[in-house]
Amino acid sequence: MKRTHPGKLRTIVATNIRRVRHERGVSQQDFALAIEMDRTYFGAVERGERNVSIDNLERIALGLDVPAWQLLKGM
Repeated sequence: MKRTHPGKLRTIVATNIRRVRHERGVSQQDFALAIEMDRTYFGAVERGERNVSIDNLERIALGLDVPAWQLLKGM
C-alpha cells in the first residue's frame, strides 16, 4: 500500500537538517552547492517532501559535520 503522507522519521530528519543548517548559519543554496547536491532536491528533503536515501543522508551529515545518527534522533 502506497503512503500518501510522510512518515514521522522523515519529518524528524527534515527538522534536524534544517535546525543544524541554521545553527551553522548557511543558506540552503550555499549548503547544497557545498555538498554538490541539487538545491531543489535538498530543499525538498529539508521540507520533508522527499524520501532521502541513506547515501544522501550521509552526504548531508558530512556537510553539516554531524554524525548521521544525529539527524535521525527525535527530540
